[in-house]
Amino acid sequence: MASECRGKSSWPELLGAQGVEAAATVERENPLVNAQIVLEGSFVTADFLCTRVRVWVNTRGTVTRVPTIG
Repeated sequence: MASECRGKSSWPELLGAQGVEAAATVERENPLVNAQIVLEGSFVTADFLCTRVRVWVNTRGTVTRVPTIG
């Protein structure tokens, strides 16, 4: 599905970065998306949106999953 979306769709280089900085990088590199910081273990909807990137972080604010469109 991400192939249907425009712009950069995955940020593996942000794994291990700080969530706030990662979210800013995502939005700077693809202005068509809104980056949402989400704490690991949180419940989220299962719908797919080309305009959303979830930035999963642990309790220290460190990115724990590769941010991708969805």
